[in-house]
Amino acid sequence: MKKHLIYTLTAVGLVLSSCNDFLEEAPTGSLTTSSNVSSPEIARAFVDGAYSNITTWNNGGGGWGGNNASLLEFLTGKADGNSQTEAFKFYDLEYDARAFYIDNWWSGMYSGIARSNLAIQKIGEFTTLPAATKTNMIAEAKFLRALYYFQLVRMFGDIPKITSLITNLADVQTARSPAREIYDEIIIPDLLEAEKSTLPWRDVAGRASMGAIKALLADVYLTYAGYPIRAGNQYYAESAKRSKELLDNGTYTLFKEYTDMINPANRNQGEFIFQVQHEKDIRNNGMTPVTLPTLRGIAAYSDEYGGLTPRKEFVESFEKGDKRAQEKQFFYTFYKGHPSDYPLGDPRRDRLDLGGYYIYKYFDKQAIDNDAKANINFTIYRLPDVMLMYAEASNRAEGKPNAQALKALNDIRARALLPPVTTTNVDEFEKAVWAERYFELCYEDKMWFDMIRTRKVRNDLTRNWDDFVGHTTVFNKTFTAKNLLLPIPQREIDNNRALKQNEGF
Repeated sequence: MKKHLIYTLTAVGLVLSSCNDFLEEAPTGSLTTSSNVSSPEIARAFVDGAYSNITTWNNGGGGWGGNNASLLEFLTGKADGNSQTEAFKFYDLEYDARAFYIDNWWSGMYSGIARSNLAIQKIGEFTTLPAATKTNMIAEAKFLRALYYFQLVRMFGDIPKITSLITNLADVQTARSPAREIYDEIIIPDLLEAEKSTLPWRDVAGRASMGAIKALLADVYLTYAGYPIRAGNQYYAESAKRSKELLDNGTYTLFKEYTDMINPANRNQGEFIFQVQHEKDIRNNGMTPVTLPTLRGIAAYSDEYGGLTPRKEFVESFEKGDKRAQEKQFFYTFYKGHPSDYPLGDPRRDRLDLGGYYIYKYFDKQAIDNDAKANINFTIYRLPDVMLMYAEASNRAEGKPNAQALKALNDIRARALLPPVTTTNVDEFEKAVWAERYFELCYEDKMWFDMIRTRKVRNDLTRNWDDFVGHTTVFNKTFTAKNLLLPIPQREIDNNRALKQNEGF
């Protein structure tokens, strides 16, 4: 933990007005914990530094084709990957505290927390910033701190609580605080304060916005109401309130076509609420090569990893007629062979059958056909996620689905060319929403957290909902209570004598 919590922050881009600017670095020297905030530009640099660790969501993992995003998909038992990614450790439930990815998530989130703490402190010390500017900058930093903590607490449970700068090595020996305390004293208060800002509902450069704050708060309250906290119906109501505010605002709209989501021109537009920012000549999206079929020769990329692939049982469990399961919507089974791999006249240049299903959600056609520089963003929140949060939370809070909840669910189904759900039974409707989350948000790092907070898993073979503990996956492995949390990385246990490992690891 020492190396993750004591650091020097290098200045990042200052006055930023576009996606390109947001990613470009324009250093003016070094900003450290002892630097003074002497101008709005330096204040901005401290806040932008807190965004640096957002790339953890879909940055490199370990092994050939590894990616941090893959961890949460491997755990579900509904994804596979090449052997070098160590996917087998996760779907075989044989992972331990030294496994790939786990340390990356822990260190990435705590580095983000440290940068957020630094921004909050430094901007708080700056007395000449206009009040609204100061409030909004602190709101951004608190949104990010809440997001980082939310990711950690869902993965690891009880975790060290750090809300100020650590400048003394002795201070890193920090014990774990209960998960509920992290919610009550950091995540929820940070977001409630951020709600008071005047941030715009959408930020086209990709920074935190009021829409992102509402989406995260709706997610936090929905999770807080469920397992493991089980705080009760009032928090379903709080979740529904925030998601309804976002839906009623009307800033975000569903794309007409699923393929609109992989059009680089649509970054931070339409239904996208908050994304990891990418730019082809600065930091391109590594999920595109990771999700390509292994070495099949369809892309300009020198490496086609097969690092994250869907299980056929999951793809084939979509409802009959679901547009999302049709070719080149959410998945694909064939493509044209790339000229660099197949000579002129080879029929595979026109069509190459890939022998299975592959994820199309990260398919950047320009990058794959031409320049190997994916220019699409990675999404953390988009509108259908919030629509389904509202449907689930309001149904639980009110004891039945209201008209807006039914509409939210059925608008998503209509885009998939599916008939509407008509049940008004609270339990039947809830399961319909859970299923829609599985299908609509598949391979976007949502399913595992839904499994954890509901303690239910949709069985792809029986189409029934199994209890999490006792569910047997298509890999013939059975979840136990141990699998509800990830192990604390062994390196952190070794460095921090106050940490105790999660049970079973």
